[in-house]
Amino acid sequence: MHKRANEFPPGWDRARVMKVIEHYESQTDEEAAAEDDAAFAAGTHTTMDIPVELVPEVRDLIARNARKPAPRRKAARHPSPARRRSRA
Repeated sequence: MHKRANEFPPGWDRARVMKVIEHYESQTDEEAAAEDDAAFAAGTHTTMDIPVELVPEVRDLIARNARKPAPRRKAARHPSPARRRSRA
């Protein structure tokens, strides 16, 4: 019997994966929304619509640049739908 190769990224194991799964599966919709709002408010990440056929190229580009420190840019902040309605 041969030993199976580790199926997890460096620093991860089954216990860590299960802990993350439990965290997200036990969240209420409100908790998940609050976590999403906090991530967007931090201004360190963004989301984009990318054509499916370009996703592999975008992933490769991100991987190639992951080792390079990115210049700090002020991220565009998009108000939440509730905030947009209140301004109208």
